[in-house]
Amino acid sequence: MTREELTAWALGNGWQIIAGHPSLTKPSAPKEAVVRMVLKATVVNIEAKKPAGKWEKVSGAAYGAVEPDPETGLPRGLGFTSLQGFRMLMEDNRNRTVFARFGTGG
Repeated sequence: MTREELTAWALGNGWQIIAGHPSLTKPSAPKEAVVRMVLKATVVNIEAKKPAGKWEKVSGAAYGAVEPDPETGLPRGLGFTSLQGFRMLMEDNRNRTVFARFGTGG
């Protein structure tokens, strides 16, 4: 996947751009990123925010090593399936985005 494809996938699945990065938030703090996708020139890194506020890289891969899963569309190669709690956090963010659209009539 390319940088643009990853960004489009993220935005279509509940991620939002916070401080220039596709990010996921906690339900209790929907404006503060807790997971972010850092898109560099040749690689993409997934980083999680530690309680002290520092970002820690939890996975990463070259763009060429990231492929969409044929069934779910979830990018393979970034460790999304093995990151504990990630799928639930992503689902919560996606649901919040969908229900926010209902509230605005869009």
